[in-house]
Amino acid sequence: MTNRERVEHAKSTDVLVIGAGPTGLTLAATLRNHGIDVTVVDKLPEGANTSRAAAVAARTLEVLERLDVSRRMIAEGLIAPTFTMRAGDRVLIPVDFSELPTAYPFTLMLSQANTERILLQRLTELGGTVIRPLTLQHVEQEAEGVTATFTDGTAIRARYVVGADGIHSRVREQAGIGFTGGEYPESFALADVRLAAPLDDEGVILFYAKTGLTVVAPLPGDVFRIVAPAADAPERPTVPYVQRLLDQRGFGPGKTVVTEVIWGSRFRIQHRVADTYRAGRLLLAGDAAHVHSPAGGQGMNLGVQDAVALADALAAVLTGAPDTVLDDYSAARRPIAQQVLSLTGQLTRVATLPPPLRPVRNVLMELASHLPVVRHQLAWRLSGLVYR
Repeated sequence: MTNRERVEHAKSTDVLVIGAGPTGLTLAATLRNHGIDVTVVDKLPEGANTSRAAAVAARTLEVLERLDVSRRMIAEGLIAPTFTMRAGDRVLIPVDFSELPTAYPFTLMLSQANTERILLQRLTELGGTVIRPLTLQHVEQEAEGVTATFTDGTAIRARYVVGADGIHSRVREQAGIGFTGGEYPESFALADVRLAAPLDDEGVILFYAKTGLTVVAPLPGDVFRIVAPAADAPERPTVPYVQRLLDQRGFGPGKTVVTEVIWGSRFRIQHRVADTYRAGRLLLAGDAAHVHSPAGGQGMNLGVQDAVALADALAAVLTGAPDTVLDDYSAARRPIAQQVLSLTGQLTRVATLPPPLRPVRNVLMELASHLPVVRHQLAWRLSGLVYR
């Protein structure tokens, strides 16, 4: 079949979403909720079942409320009302979400696999589905739409195409949009573990030890997420490796005992923002538009909030509003990504200071914690409420 014949026989849709992670699924479900025809494709044969992102912020729960998703997530998640920065037993900065003016004064701890499952269930209820596996090869823009062709020869015709296809976005590449930024030098270890004695009511903890940072975050089912920058981070962290991290950087030797590593990996962090979120009929959201340090758990939250904003903008344009509304989406969301990059970059730089400077850092953090404005600003930014 020739390219012309493929275009003539292509499936048609209003919006084609490339990528079925939390961003793509939220975008598609919100569009369906608006009554817009949407097609979602993903190159993976099935959704990933690893936990990856685990923190759902208050602002994200607010924007998902109208999809009737927030209550389902809360039913399966674990509520963490506090976020504490510590050096061993010593509290440096306590962050309390419980008094924030929101129906969700907490961080919800829920694995990304479960978040995706709940979003997919809602998309299905709204009449949507995900086509898998389908790998994008090329997009061609014309006056009235876009034709996307895939590696198996499939063609899909859409009025708009959204790249929700992650850091290595094919849509961004095809759109010719720059992705400005760089990579942090540190590698990070990540592991979901079981402990001999769960840490009750501690919430999310950032340990700022002299030997380095470690994040300990609770997940449902008495599982704990451990994240730590480490030059020797193995590809698959073991029980002895994670135990050593917690002994050296947590509450102290033997105080937190690891009994099992359920899943683990090694990763590096990039910090980049797309030069624009729109090139004609091609748009970006989520990690295709911005990537940054996981410090503060902002990544997935920013992508979900992008998705809701973009779905509203697309629905408006597709029902008669001028397409400059899509420029407004880019103009509004890109500065927010830059603010998040600034916050997470600061948290990462503070966490990875040279060892001789770390005791001084901890003293300064403890002094800063006595200022209510510091604790208040951290709560507002980490909850995402500052971006309302």
